[in-house]
Amino acid sequence: MKTLYLECNMGAAGDMLTAALLEICENPDEIQEKINALGLPGVRMEAETLTRSGIRGTHVSVKIDGEIESANAHEFRHKHEHEKPEHMKEHEHVHEHIRDHEKHEHVRDHEHTHEHIHDHEGHAREHDHHAHHSHSSMADITEKINAFPLSDKVKRDVLAVYRIIAEAESAVHGKPVAQIHFHEVGELDAIADITAVCLLMEQLAAERIVVSPVHTGSGFVRCAHGLLPVPAPATELILRGIPNYGGGIKGELCTPTGAALLRYFATEFGDKPVMRVTKTGYGMGTKEFAAVNCVRAFWGETAEGTAANEIIAELTCNLDDMTGEALGYAMDLLFREGALDVYTSPIQMKKNRPGVLLTCLCEAEKANHFAQLILRHTTTLGLRKKICEKFMLKREFETLKTPWGDIRIKKSSGYGTSKSKAEYEDVVKIAEKSGLSYEEILALAKK
Repeated sequence: MKTLYLECNMGAAGDMLTAALLEICENPDEIQEKINALGLPGVRMEAETLTRSGIRGTHVSVKIDGEIESANAHEFRHKHEHEKPEHMKEHEHVHEHIRDHEKHEHVRDHEHTHEHIHDHEGHAREHDHHAHHSHSSMADITEKINAFPLSDKVKRDVLAVYRIIAEAESAVHGKPVAQIHFHEVGELDAIADITAVCLLMEQLAAERIVVSPVHTGSGFVRCAHGLLPVPAPATELILRGIPNYGGGIKGELCTPTGAALLRYFATEFGDKPVMRVTKTGYGMGTKEFAAVNCVRAFWGETAEGTAANEIIAELTCNLDDMTGEALGYAMDLLFREGALDVYTSPIQMKKNRPGVLLTCLCEAEKANHFAQLILRHTTTLGLRKKICEKFMLKREFETLKTPWGDIRIKKSSGYGTSKSKAEYEDVVKIAEKSGLSYEEILALAKK
């Protein structure tokens, strides 16, 4: 089984993950060319070789109009903070988590004292001024990403990672995701990092991705609105349910973007599995610590079908005094809240009463949330929770073009097997348009 192991002993950030994966991929130059051809204004990704603690690795930086975003962006925000209306300051605070922690902490590499940031040219450039006052919503970002000349899979992955970050910021600031806004320059920087990792993951096509416990760092980080504890609130939310630790290094080692990428792509968290390593990549930061400052990526093979690839919670309760309508509403609510699956099974209860067993499957870290929903919206007085290991095939979609429209084909692989299946809704839609039977369209899709 093709396996990727990410060692995050010095945390994780988008640029460091990109650099580590570039060292183990087949065509690193092609990935950089794709990022630089996305049409992001003024954006250019550059990779260079660095040696830290006697170890050679790759460092990646994303430049906006020839400069690393953090240098002028932070200077500008500090100098003009008093000139901004209150709603702009609220948007500033949201972006501090996503980009201040990302590029200032890892491209400038864990420099947490903003006081030493000086005026490089006396004033921020005029176009920088306009860029920093331009904000994008999640809908704006979605529109940009959907226009990229990339595969549907990569675009879905980029949007999913960005939504993890936006949802964390939404929870931290008590605002709906639709009201979360991002600075244009920082947004471009983040999109470049996230897209690079998603492109690399597509190229590697790992069947198993294992991530070590994540070192977050400790202490405090200074932002425009004061001191924040490490890990930052958004990072802490994203890492919930994921093994992580503080350690003795003062400063932010894991950024929200790094945490979101790990959460989205990891199939499991834990120690390095038994594997035949064929390549090792070092994604370097720029500052030296007592330990080499890098994310290390191991690429190789592990034995087929030896590990589960997801941890989930199973919540169950017995019900014998709910109407079908009330139970149906509760099940719909659980699905809307993001349950992985909800179903009922017939059971025989005490005093020979017929009843149903309600089962809700959800992400392990969201078990308490779903338990509260079940207790509130059903008649049960209690429920049970099991933590389960889930074996799941890796899934992706391909599109079949027909004269009547597209049919999505879901392809699944892993654990020594592969399967494919046409999406039911698409087959029905084409059958109705074409006049052919469901089975005839299904046979066409199988070819």
